[in-house]
Amino acid sequence: MNKKKVLIITYYWPPAGGPGVQRWLKFVKYLPQYGIEPIVYCPSNPIYPQTDKSLLKEVPNGITILKQPINEPYKVANFFSKDSKTISKGIIPEEKKQTLMQKAMLFIRGNFFIPDARKNWIKPSVRYLSTYIADFNIDTVITTGPPHSLHIIGLKLKKQLDINWIADFRDPWTTIGYHKQLKLTNVAANKHKKLEKEVLNTANTIIVTSEVTKKEFQDITSKQIEVITNGYDIEKESDIVLDTQFTLSHIGSFLSKRNPEILWQSLHELIKEHQDFAKYFRLNLVGLVGEEIIKTIERYGLTNYVNNIGYVSHIESVKYQKKSQLLLLVEIDSQDTKAIIPGKLFEYLVSNRPIIAIGPTGSDVESIIKETKTGDYFYYSDLETLKSKILSHFNAFKSKNLEVSPVGVEKYSRENLTKKLSEVIFK
Repeated sequence: MNKKKVLIITYYWPPAGGPGVQRWLKFVKYLPQYGIEPIVYCPSNPIYPQTDKSLLKEVPNGITILKQPINEPYKVANFFSKDSKTISKGIIPEEKKQTLMQKAMLFIRGNFFIPDARKNWIKPSVRYLSTYIADFNIDTVITTGPPHSLHIIGLKLKKQLDINWIADFRDPWTTIGYHKQLKLTNVAANKHKKLEKEVLNTANTIIVTSEVTKKEFQDITSKQIEVITNGYDIEKESDIVLDTQFTLSHIGSFLSKRNPEILWQSLHELIKEHQDFAKYFRLNLVGLVGEEIIKTIERYGLTNYVNNIGYVSHIESVKYQKKSQLLLLVEIDSQDTKAIIPGKLFEYLVSNRPIIAIGPTGSDVESIIKETKTGDYFYYSDLETLKSKILSHFNAFKSKNLEVSPVGVEKYSRENLTKKLSEVIFK
C-alpha cells in the first residue's frame, strides 16, 4: 500500500536546538506507522540561536529532506552588533534598559520584516516547491510557525495549486508577548493582523497547541481548528540517581520577563528560617538565563545556592530533570501568556518529579498540571502558599518520601499525538 505523501515546511530542523525543533522531528518519526510518508522542507543555511547536534541522530533513516538556501538579515546584523544575536534568541530587554542599537533593531525587525526576518525565503520557496509538488503528486502541505513567514509560503502554494493546506501554530501570532515589543507602527500592526486573518481563513485546517489559542482564533475564522499539544517521547536513559541535595531545577530559557520575585522571596525566607533547608537547598538553572534573573537572585542573597549550568543538549537536559528533586516552570504574569505551554512541561510530566509552576490565572499549563496531578500551580500573589508547599516538599525530601503519582499522561505521548495528527491529515 502506497503511503500518503505529506510535505512539511519547517524552519527548525536538526541541528537546531531548543523546543522549536522537537515537535515536528517527533511527528516525522511516527507518521510512517500511520500510513503517511513525510517529506521535510527546511533551509540549507539557517542561523539557529541554539544548536544541538545530538538531535541529528533522531532524524529517521530514509526520509526525504529538501533544502534550499535562505537569506537572513541576521547574518549581516551579526557583523555589526552582538545585540542581533541576543534578539534572535528571543531575549529582549525591558524597554527602559534597551540600547539605542537594540531599539533600532527591534523597530526595523517589526516594521520592515513582516511577518518576520525569514520573509526573504518566501518567494524562492514557493518557486521551488510549486514545481516539486506538481512533479511528485503531493496533495497535502503542512506549514509550522513561528516563523510565520512559512505560513505565507503555504498561503501562496494554496492559491497557486489548491492543495490541502494545514497551518500549524506552535505559538500565537499577533497576541504573543514579544509582538508588542517590536515597536510596530499602526500600518505594520494592521499588516500583521491582515496576514494572520488571511492565513487563518485560507488554510483548510488550523492546528494549535493550546485551548486558549483555539478560542482566540475562533474569533477570526470559522475554519476547523484542532488542538494538538506538544508532548513527550520515552527517553531511554541509564538508571538515574536522584540528587542528594534538595534541588529545584528550571530547564530551558529563563528570560528576564519571567522573573518570579515571589519564588526568590520564598526561598530567601526559607533559608533564613530553616537551617537544614539552607544546608540542602540548590537551584539548578539549565539553559539561557536573563541578566535580570541573575541580578534579582543576587539581591535576595541566593547566589551561593545557584548552579548556573547554561545551555546543554536535549539528552543532558532530560538527565537533569529526572534526577532533580523538584522541577520549576515559570511563565510571565500576563493575559498574553495564558496560551503558552512550554514544550518542557510534557517532559516534566513523565520525569516522576513534582512540578512547581508559577504563571497567570486561567492558563493551559494550570489545567494540564491539575488534570495530571503532577504538581502545583501558583499565581504571582500566592507567596505564602508557595512557601508552604516548598517547605512541605522539603520535609518529604528529608523523610525520603518526595514522590508524585501522575494520572492520564499517556495522551501526551508523541506517538498518540501523531495518531491524532494522522487523523487530521486524512480528513
